This record gives sequence, structure tokens and C-alpha cells, in this order.
Amino acid sequence: MILRTVVVDDEAPARNRLRKFLSQSPEVEVVAECASGPEAIECIQREHPDLVFLDVQMPEVSGLDVARALPPEKQPIIIFVTAHDRHAVEAFEVRAMDYLLKPFTRVRLQETLKRARQRMQSPSASKTEQSLATGAPATKNYLNRFAVRDGRQTVLIKTQDVDYIEAAANYVVLCTGNKNYILRETIRNLEAVLSPALFVRISRSIIVNIDRIKAINSDLPGEWQVVLQNGRELQMSRGLKEIQERLQYSSTPPPAGIS
Repeated sequence: MILRTVVVDDEAPARNRLRKFLSQSPEVEVVAECASGPEAIECIQREHPDLVFLDVQMPEVSGLDVARALPPEKQPIIIFVTAHDRHAVEAFEVRAMDYLLKPFTRVRLQETLKRARQRMQSPSASKTEQSLATGAPATKNYLNRFAVRDGRQTVLIKTQDVDYIEAAANYVVLCTGNKNYILRETIRNLEAVLSPALFVRISRSIIVNIDRIKAINSDLPGEWQVVLQNGRELQMSRGLKEIQERLQYSSTPPPAGIS
């Protein structure tokens, strides 16, 4: 089994040292190197590697930010590489498999690669392994950031900052208070990775942030509109009962206008 691998570190000597170590493992193919967080996000989304060695401390966009920006179901095996151990808990919270402290030895790296191969061969065991490492029960991890290309930069948008999401063919539009962003993803895939405590799908093409809902109105029998805090009205085609249940499921009290 060949592990397609991406190396991410803002320091060239560190990338070179890791690449030299990895070159001694015939089952590893380094498909790309990245020197920054935004570059890493784009590369991972493009290359779909099996394994990523990810530096934690990088300017502007850290390795932790990179991991949080990747959808859980598309996330490769992540191994953080850093000179500090204070981020270990955060690393496992974002589903990292291992945490290498610089300077690490070839033996330590080989142990990590062995675990990566085992996980690739038995992916169902990954959640159990992670829960044992952290001492916490394995739970579903929902997307908490979007990584969106905006001109020459990659913007990281927190999910809670999105008012609603609207489908546009194989793309979606992330509508925020200040600006809209286009993301190449289907609304169906996004619905599967967004927390049901924060988002609800009100129609075939729209997902709404529950915290942004101000009211639900009806001008005609059987026709309902979701009114957002900014006054925007969105047509709702899913059953009212289902929406009410989802609103009650969230931590936010039901908005005015719902009985």
C-alpha cells in the first residue's frame, strides 16, 4: 500500500529533513510540499492525500486551522509535527492520529507510519483509537470552518458566522452578514457535516443557521417563509413540524411566530 503524502511546514529545512526521512520508506510517496496554511488547504483539497504531516505553528493560518477547515469525511490521516507539546490536546480534538515533537528520530517516524498503514487498512478502527488516545468517547465531528478561495487568498469562515447556504448546481453560496462566498461543494454533502444543533435545511436548496432565524411567517395557507434577523425572507418547502422539531433540538429557544 502506497501512502500518498503531503508535507506542510513553513520552514524549508524542516520540510527537507522530513522528506529525507520519508524517502527511506518505500511505501510513502510525497506528492507535494507546502509552506503555508492556505497553500496546504488548497493542496489537500486538490491532491486528496492519504497522509499529511502538518506543522502546528505557521504564520496567519496554523496547522490546527488547516485541520479544522477540512470536512471530516474528506480528511486525510493527519500527523502534527511541532517543537512544542502544548497543542497536543487540540491536535487530537481535530482528529489527528499522532503528534511528533521535533526533533524526532527515524524510529519514532517509522512507528507513526506503521500506525498510519494500519489505519488505512482498518479505517473503522480510527474513531476508537482516537477516543483511547484522548480519554474521551468517540463522537461525530462536525465541520466548524469553511476554507474558501477569495481572489488570491484562502479565507477561513467559521460556520456560526454563516447566515444561510444556498445551492447553485455543484456549488454553494455561503451567505454571511458582510459578503457571500462561493464554495465548490454540493448542499447534500454539506448537510451531512454541519451540526444539526446549528443548521437546518428548509428546502431543497437552502440550509439556514438556526441562530439567525427571527420568525416563520405564512402569507398563504401551506406556504411558509423563514425570516432572518437581517430581514431576509427565505421560502420554506419542508414540513413545518420538522422545522419546529429541529429548532427545539437546538440550544436556541424557538423564534417568535412559532407555536
